[in-house]
Amino acid sequence: MIICCGEALIDMVRVPVPGLAEGFLPLPGGSPYNTAIAIGRLGVPVQFLGKFSKDFFGELLVKRLRDNHVGDELIIRSNLNTTLAFVKLEKGKEPQYVFYTEGSADRSLATTDLPSKLPAETRCIFFGSIAMTMEPIASAIEALILREGTRKSADQMDGAPVISFDPNIRPFMIKDKAAYIERFEKWVAASTIAKISSADFEFLYPKMDTEQALQKTLAMGPRLAISTLGSKGAMALLRRNDGTITKVKVPAVETQVADTIGAGDTFYGAFLSWLEIKGKMSRSALVNLSETELYEALLYANKAASIVCSRRGAEPPTRKEIENLKIAGTKTSIKIAVKTATGKTKTASAKAVASPVKTVAVKTVTVKNVVAKTAAVKISAVKDSATKTATSKINASKTATVKADAGPQTKKTEKQKAVPAKADKEKAPAKTVPNSAAAKTKTNTPEANKKKK
Repeated sequence: MIICCGEALIDMVRVPVPGLAEGFLPLPGGSPYNTAIAIGRLGVPVQFLGKFSKDFFGELLVKRLRDNHVGDELIIRSNLNTTLAFVKLEKGKEPQYVFYTEGSADRSLATTDLPSKLPAETRCIFFGSIAMTMEPIASAIEALILREGTRKSADQMDGAPVISFDPNIRPFMIKDKAAYIERFEKWVAASTIAKISSADFEFLYPKMDTEQALQKTLAMGPRLAISTLGSKGAMALLRRNDGTITKVKVPAVETQVADTIGAGDTFYGAFLSWLEIKGKMSRSALVNLSETELYEALLYANKAASIVCSRRGAEPPTRKEIENLKIAGTKTSIKIAVKTATGKTKTASAKAVASPVKTVAVKTVTVKNVVAKTAAVKISAVKDSATKTATSKINASKTATVKADAGPQTKKTEKQKAVPAKADKEKAPAKTVPNSAAAKTKTNTPEANKKKK
C-alpha cells in the first residue's frame, strides 16, 4: 500500500461563462491529492494522510477520494476552511496559481495529529509539494518520514518503507530560498526515490544542467533520482549497491494537449503504481531493477501523463487506458560505457537502422589494456526475424557511438560512484506526432552471452 500525505485543496480554474466575461470552476486538487487519485485509478491500494475541512469543499475532496478507491482512514476532519488555489491557464504556458492558505485545514496538520503507527501493509510513503512550504504541516510530514524512514527490522534494507519525494516547487510560496534548499536537501537525503522536474532544478540549482542536478541529488542519499523533461520525456539515475549508476532516458509519448494540470502528479502516481503492481516496491528490489524494467516503468508513467494532458483538468487514466494506448516505433539510442585499465571511460557507439526493435542485448566490456576490444549490439527487428549485428571496435584513441532505431536509452558505468551534481515542472508532452514504442534493453556479461549462443 502507498500512503500519500500533503495538501488537499480546491483549484479555482478560470473558465469562460456564457453571457459573462469569465468565472471560476471549483475542482479538487493538490499535488499529493492528485497523485493519490492517479494511484487509486490504477487499482493500487492507497490511502491519504492529511487534514480536511468539514465545509462543503472538504466534503467534495473526501468524496472524490472515496470514488477513486483511495482510503480515508488516516484523514482527520477540521472546522477550519479548505485551502483555495486560483488557477490561470494560458496556451503554451505553465499554469499560474494564487493560493489562499492562511488558517486552512490541510496546512494545520501537526505532529500531534500523526498516527503512532502506520498500517502494516504500508510499502511506500509519498510526500512533497507546497505542503512542505507551510507550517505546521511541513514539520509534521518531516517528522513522519524521518521516523518511518529509519525504521529497523531483521532485514535492514527492507525494514523501512520506500520514501518518495516530489518537491513540485512553487517559487512564490518560498519566502527564504536558502532556508528552503537546506530543508529540501534534508528531505532528499531521507528519501529512497526523488522525482524532481527540470523546472524545479532550474530554481534550485540554476547553474547546473539536468543530468548534473540529478547526480547531485543522487549523491545526497536516494537510490533513484528521476527528472521529468516536459516534451523531451524523462530521465532517471539508479545507484546500485556496488556504487555503479544506471542511466535511463525515455522519450515523451506525444499527444494533443488540452492542458497540463496534474501531468506531473499523474506521471509519478503511475510510476509508483508500476513498482507496486510489478512487486518492486521495496528498497532491495528497487536497487536491483534492470535497465529494461526502469525503462518500462518510466514509459508507463509517460503514457499516463500523456493521457491526462489530453483531457481538461487532473483526470488520470485507468490501468486499462494505459495498457490500450499503443505507440509506434521511434528512434532512441544506447550508449555503452567501457572502463579501461588506465581508469578512463570510453563510449562505444554504433548506428543501426531497422524496423521497430523487439529486443536489444548490449554487452558491456571492461578493457584491461590498450588493445582494441569489441562491444556488440544485437538487434532483433519486429518486422524481420533475421538478427542484425552492429560491431564497434574501441581503442585508446577512438570513441564510437551506438544508436538503435528504438529502445531504452541507457548508460551504465562500471564502478562509477555517484557524484554531487541537479533538474522541469512537468510539462505535458507536446504536439501530436507519431507515437513511439518502447524496446526492452538488457545488459549481460560476456559469459552470459556465450551461454546463450
